[in-house]
Amino acid sequence: MEANVKLVCDEATRCPLTSAIGIDADKLKTHVEPSTPDSYTTEHLSLTLSVLSVPSLPSAIEWINSHSSHHTDSIVTENESSATAFCQGVDSAGVFVNASTRFADGFRYGFGTEVGISTGKIHARGPVGLEGLVTYKYKMRSKAKEGHVVGDFSKNGGKQFKHKTIEVPVVPF
Repeated sequence: MEANVKLVCDEATRCPLTSAIGIDADKLKTHVEPSTPDSYTTEHLSLTLSVLSVPSLPSAIEWINSHSSHHTDSIVTENESSATAFCQGVDSAGVFVNASTRFADGFRYGFGTEVGISTGKIHARGPVGLEGLVTYKYKMRSKAKEGHVVGDFSKNGGKQFKHKTIEVPVVPF
């Protein structure tokens, strides 16, 4: 509430949330509201988070693969096997663990200015060489206790990125 984040929740998450917070009901109405089917297909472009309860991690992965834009998806978890299952199971260009999806940006990846975004697996047309057939999936895991947010790395005195090639013989998660 201090950051003015609005939650749009299904009934299974809204009811326990409203009773657990223990704040003024009128104030709560401005930050927590019931979801509609459109809530889960809308890119809010604001500090709004649509919350949906599903029965299991496999169900969540299935839901994400059926409904997301396949751009970037993130899991917040302390469970290593859940993090691994999420990263391997979610079919998105970026899969993050305990990190903000706002890190998914060409500049933040060290590419310089971003000139386009593709969520398709193959996006080239016409004669294509081997390099044109390569696709990427970006994985990020925050090791900080509280995770990482993009604001920590702002240009105005924030943390600095340390872009460098990391040679890894096997996928770490």
